[in-house]
Amino acid sequence: MWQDDGVLGERIRGRRQEIGMTAQQLARAAELSPAQVSQIERGHSDPSLEALRRIARALGTPLFDLFSEGEESPVRVIREADRMIVRSPHGGISYSRISPGSGRLEVLAGELAPGAASSEEPWAHPPSEECVLVTDGVLTLEVDGVAHALATGDSAYFASARPHRFVNRTTGIVRFTLSVSPPSY
Repeated sequence: MWQDDGVLGERIRGRRQEIGMTAQQLARAAELSPAQVSQIERGHSDPSLEALRRIARALGTPLFDLFSEGEESPVRVIREADRMIVRSPHGGISYSRISPGSGRLEVLAGELAPGAASSEEPWAHPPSEECVLVTDGVLTLEVDGVAHALATGDSAYFASARPHRFVNRTTGIVRFTLSVSPPSY
């Protein structure tokens, strides 16, 4: 479930209108039905992480910017209790943003449940680069079909343009920190 104050749909509609895109064009670009887009924009639907990624990509905006307040300040302090948290409606993965939105670097704290994956299939989203640091457990990073087991304290750096995903093949929760530059979908 997305922890949202009810304005996600308004932000999607606002961004769509800002770039001059119709709801039908957004639906087509995001490979969703026009009814789904309408339901999401009106706040009558709880979109999946995959649907939000598709919408963000179609709108040309980083995923977390759909949740951003857009506040600018020379120093932004994000208190742990105030972090924006996004959870997959199917369970399994959650991200909390530990960096402010609308910057050139996005830093996320992730948790992956036992047996879960960040996406059903590896996916790519240029032009970003990512660095993942495992803070607890063993995380399997799949890039270009190759699995890399990362233990606590291990990190990996890769181009987001390569199909990738995170998988937890263990019986415990895996925690990790993910840095993405520039923020992407």
